[in-house]
Amino acid sequence: MKKAITIIIIGLLQSIVLFGANLAYAETSYPIAGTQPDRRPVGAPFIQNLKKDKDWYAKALTGLEQPYPFSFRFLEDQGRWYTPFTRPGMLDRYDVRQWHAIKK
Repeated sequence: MKKAITIIIIGLLQSIVLFGANLAYAETSYPIAGTQPDRRPVGAPFIQNLKKDKDWYAKALTGLEQPYPFSFRFLEDQGRWYTPFTRPGMLDRYDVRQWHAIKK
């Protein structure tokens, strides 16, 4: 019984030491986005440009035929944020744009 308690105490002490080391590592001057959602932190990184060349549009318009639907004009304003319209989705009958049929 004493041996089990000793092992538990040693484990707890190791956890405390590791947790303290992680806290010391986390304390940096790097800005943390999201703590004030209504404003961007001073010094937070941001994407300055996005190269949307012919290849980018070809990938984003996969499975669509010309004339492209007017609803896809949003791609002109699309930045690097996540959008499901430029990535493969579900399989089988739900893959209406044939993303998964393309040989890579």
